[in-house]
Amino acid sequence: MLKKLKRKFVAIVTTLAGLVLAGVLAMSLYSAYVNQQGLIKDALDRNLEGSTEAVPVIGAARKSEAGTKHRSNMLALTVEISQSGVVLESSDDNVSINGPVLEKVVDQALEASSNHGSLPEYHVSWKSATTGSGTTRIAIVDTTAVDDTFHNAFVRNIEIIALGILVLLGISWKLADWALAPVQRAWDQQRRFVSDASHELKTPLAVILANTQILQRDKALPADTRRWVDSTAEEAGHMKTLVNDLLQLARADESIAGTADILKRTDVDLSEIVSSAALEFDAVAFERGTSVEDSVTEGVHVQGDADWLRRMVRILIDNAVKYAAVGTTVKVTLEQRSKGCRLTVNNQGPTIPAEDLPHVFERFYRSDKARTRDGGAGGFGLGLAIAKSTVDAHGGSIQCTSDEKSGTTFTVTL
Repeated sequence: MLKKLKRKFVAIVTTLAGLVLAGVLAMSLYSAYVNQQGLIKDALDRNLEGSTEAVPVIGAARKSEAGTKHRSNMLALTVEISQSGVVLESSDDNVSINGPVLEKVVDQALEASSNHGSLPEYHVSWKSATTGSGTTRIAIVDTTAVDDTFHNAFVRNIEIIALGILVLLGISWKLADWALAPVQRAWDQQRRFVSDASHELKTPLAVILANTQILQRDKALPADTRRWVDSTAEEAGHMKTLVNDLLQLARADESIAGTADILKRTDVDLSEIVSSAALEFDAVAFERGTSVEDSVTEGVHVQGDADWLRRMVRILIDNAVKYAAVGTTVKVTLEQRSKGCRLTVNNQGPTIPAEDLPHVFERFYRSDKARTRDGGAGGFGLGLAIAKSTVDAHGGSIQCTSDEKSGTTFTVTL
């Protein structure tokens, strides 16, 4: 659980910080883009108006005047064309333009609804104006320099974001260790408390059960007294079951957390375990007016603890039989997969509400809040929690789906 919490913490912190970083860099790129377009527009306007720029002098102070823009030394020329598109005059003999490019600029200028445009594939921008004589003057600038500058800035920002995310991942991982340290301590203390308390309760419960068994064998015991003794023995038996369940959950938690691997891992014939459990519960199902049908692939083996896996299978089949509708069939399927195996247990009966599905594997959780042990189907609410802990300890996954059409299905992947 803490590993998932740590991963979620790191993901949230990294995502939020990454979004902030990306936002700042995006604003920087947008500012560079606006500045780029301003430089292009300024160059087009100057050339369209026919103004010239003084030759810069090295060593002279170059202070920007208020309200003026920095002028980029982009290659530019102005052409004048007739209404039919014939080039009449070129403003700069020192700058030439590729013939096909000029033709595309002229065609675009004559057909466009606006007085400006661009040819991104050639890094060319243009702006046109109609002269008093009816001809069209077109200013053309080469935007290669500013385009390359913007592209380089974009690449640098992507590199900064990638490097920033890597750094944030490292920082977030260390920060998560620090932030979750108190939670880890509390979790370890709770786990040790449950384990220690369960161990401590086993001895007095064993004494209580032994004493009640001795009293039950006393034939001279009055009927009224025997009733109380039987009730005490029954409740002590329930308490013993609860203590054993809590102890197994505590051990499973230790195995999942990696603090201690208490599983006796061997090569387990899961096919034999599932077949035996299905056969065992078929008699129980018959008494309840249902049946158990199994489809088990032979020779399915897994690495794990046979006793734990056997109990997990029994819990799932027992749960399915308890809540199966009369006259229906509980279907148990085990199949080999490319990576591991999959066990499914399905029954037709009362469905689990959608809002309860995320909680079915929680400890002491019951979908039916009114269900008690006396109802025959209820327990302590630990069975499915034990099944999930067992699957998690074996590195697998377990899911539950429930709807009117397909019924309730528990799927285990190992």
